[in-house]
Amino acid sequence: MVAAGPPRGTGALAKREARLAWGLLFPTVAIVSLVVILPLLAIFWISFKPVGLADLRPTQPVVSENFRAPDTAGEESRLDYRLRNSSQDMPITGVRLTDTLPDGLTIAEIPENCTLEGRAFACDFGDWEPGFRDRMRLAVTVDQAFLDAGLDPEDSEPVISGKAANLLTNFQFTTENFARLFSSDEFYQVLWVTIVYTVFGTVGALLFGLFAALLLNHEFPGKGVLRGLFLFPYVAPVIAVAFTWVTLFDPFSGSANALLVQMGVVDSPINFFGQRPLALIMVIVFEIWRYFPLSFLFILARMQSIDTDMYEAANMDGASPFQIFWYLSMPMLLGILSVLFLLRFIWTFNKFDDIFLLTGGNAGTRTLTVNVYEQAFAVSNIGAGAAVAVVVFACLVIFSVFFFRFMSREEGL
Repeated sequence: MVAAGPPRGTGALAKREARLAWGLLFPTVAIVSLVVILPLLAIFWISFKPVGLADLRPTQPVVSENFRAPDTAGEESRLDYRLRNSSQDMPITGVRLTDTLPDGLTIAEIPENCTLEGRAFACDFGDWEPGFRDRMRLAVTVDQAFLDAGLDPEDSEPVISGKAANLLTNFQFTTENFARLFSSDEFYQVLWVTIVYTVFGTVGALLFGLFAALLLNHEFPGKGVLRGLFLFPYVAPVIAVAFTWVTLFDPFSGSANALLVQMGVVDSPINFFGQRPLALIMVIVFEIWRYFPLSFLFILARMQSIDTDMYEAANMDGASPFQIFWYLSMPMLLGILSVLFLLRFIWTFNKFDDIFLLTGGNAGTRTLTVNVYEQAFAVSNIGAGAAVAVVVFACLVIFSVFFFRFMSREEGL
């Protein structure tokens, strides 16, 4: 006799429910995957190609037509076609020009590589080398009807075609971008600045957020107003607050410098955002000031959800405020602090706008994200910029794996 027990395996109804759930989720999963994966694949693809800004425009043959109309019928004139290869690096094969000539215009001598059938004029130029430039000059005559009608060969646009490989879509790859990147001493300096900025900015935002949450975790008059003021740095437009900071600490007209000089703290104004290492310190302080409200909100919400009975018991047992915080509050806050540290570290590591608006990456504040912008647009090397972006992605992946590998399982992460 077989003992009765719970059914094993997945039943038909459960399988149908699973298929239905996946069917409903598939559009969302597909869209999110495309939005995330396609740009990431494009960055990896471009990082292995020596691509500049000029290479983003497709290689193609270019033609411009010019006609000098004669004054009288039968007088010889000139029809010019200026030809060029738009690329300085890529050749074009099978170049062909077609144009429709107006009635009353006659070409005195047709070039060997050209044909004229009725009014259809065509030329085969073969292959063009990179940077090719030439001019095809044709001697033509016109009749009186052409002059009376006011015709012009430029009224019909010439069409030119050819085949050229696209530097972005071909299958030729190189590690030149990464070799140049890792062989530069400047890269390691930028990486160190990025790590310092990220670690101190993240930890500082968490500590100030925790301190603010501890202050507002009590009932007192004006608590709501103070909470709103604490949120101002985070909700204010970054352009506005960055411009305010730059103006406030300006060495010539800033209020901070004027106050320090009048109080006798310093003898001359300080260039807060223009000298090392003070510029990096100021950028980190700005990062902490601007983003501590996010940590403050999450930590305060977690504090208010903690049962107050154990605090009352600890007070009755004579525990000090520090003991209550360290042994009761901190174990309850480790989960949210871990999540905030992970998110803030990733966001700070990717931060670009704050540094760019404050210093432009000067005075020792250039981070990897600023370097991506400078390589791609200031130096016009898209491939090198993509290579730096791949390094940023790799650093974040390594950090995430390390974080989850050594994260306490008790926090549920």
